[in-house]
Amino acid sequence: MPAGTYLHLDDGLEERFKCAPGPGGWRYTSTRPDGVRVDLVVDARWRQIRVEVITPGWWVRGGVTGQELAWVRAAGETGTEHSERASGFLHDSPGFLIAVARSLELDEGAQSDVRLVRLSGTSLSALTALWRWRLAGTSVHDTDTGPLTVTEYEVTDLSTGEVESVHLAGDVVLAAPGIELTALESPPNLP
Repeated sequence: MPAGTYLHLDDGLEERFKCAPGPGGWRYTSTRPDGVRVDLVVDARWRQIRVEVITPGWWVRGGVTGQELAWVRAAGETGTEHSERASGFLHDSPGFLIAVARSLELDEGAQSDVRLVRLSGTSLSALTALWRWRLAGTSVHDTDTGPLTVTEYEVTDLSTGEVESVHLAGDVVLAAPGIELTALESPPNLP
């Protein structure tokens, strides 16, 4: 079960995480010193079936239900229900990058446009947008524990045209915009 630390470069916050495959999917949990907590559960097809993101003042709970993404967002006990035709959530936690990339099952050089709900800031405001994910390449690196396959995705925000690269090894983000893997206590689970 991989566990480790990501550093959010913009604000210097560390995100301690654990992730593991389960009987029917995969789970990612994390905590940060600013009080942000994430619990992300996907099914065997990497669909986000249960998501919980908590900040000191707000929380969001939801998941994919058929063709829609449904969620409740609240600042207290009672929340507001929302739904959107989308494939899942994006958030600044790297676990969401893994879930989206793996759900697309792209061949090398292939691309797919995916509609996602981005949760932003401490208020977890939701914005639906379209991103293009392209599997740009795969490379294999020798390590002490055996070969490590690294996949590079080019992710384009179609509303701005901004292109960023995300590098994954199994269920761990090695590098992404604003994210640095600073510690890994065990090797990634490789698909």
